[in-house]
Amino acid sequence: MDIMHHLLTAQFMEPLLLTLKVAGLATLAATILGIAMAYVLARWRFPGRDVVDAVCTLPMVMPPTVLGYYLLVLIGRRGFLGVWLKDVFGISLVFTWQGAAIAATVVAFPLVFKSARAALEGVGRQFEDAARTLGQGELAVFLRVSLPLALRGVMAGTMLAFARALGEFGATLMVAGNLPGRTQTLSLAVYSAVQAGDDGLANALVIVISLVCVAILVGTSRLLQSQY
Repeated sequence: MDIMHHLLTAQFMEPLLLTLKVAGLATLAATILGIAMAYVLARWRFPGRDVVDAVCTLPMVMPPTVLGYYLLVLIGRRGFLGVWLKDVFGISLVFTWQGAAIAATVVAFPLVFKSARAALEGVGRQFEDAARTLGQGELAVFLRVSLPLALRGVMAGTMLAFARALGEFGATLMVAGNLPGRTQTLSLAVYSAVQAGDDGLANALVIVISLVCVAILVGTSRLLQSQY
């Protein structure tokens, strides 16, 4: 009953809705960028290709706080991009939910990138060549042949990226802070609840996050199994 009570409070609903917004936007951005980079590396050969692949994969293995620091250097109030955004558009991304979305995008990106690249590399070149001989341009070949054939792998990566964005903590804390009602996502709310000794709220948050992540992992597993 205590857990059910917490599920209806603003302390639970505000982080939940913010997390869904941040994770949804981050997943969309990570999916678009991840597919684009995956296609480039899967189909083109160029000097430094392995370095580009390493950089794209780096957020998967680098500590989130280090990623957060790099983001602060880039988009912070004294960062190169951050100063430009402030001077030209009057925009500051630090301590905003948009900043949290950028942090979540960075950590979720490699999951889409790796899955999409593996799926695209599994698409037979003969199908793409056949489309080209029928007069299709490169964009049409990608949208009508390559992407549909790799769709299951891409979708699996997208689902994992959403789960990763849903639970992002370190980079988000560095860039967006932990401001209730403004930048406090579910994972940050769990941290705050534990620090405050509110076990009921912490249990409610943890159960919801765990159930969502388990559902995503089960769905991803079934999606990949149906591919083979």
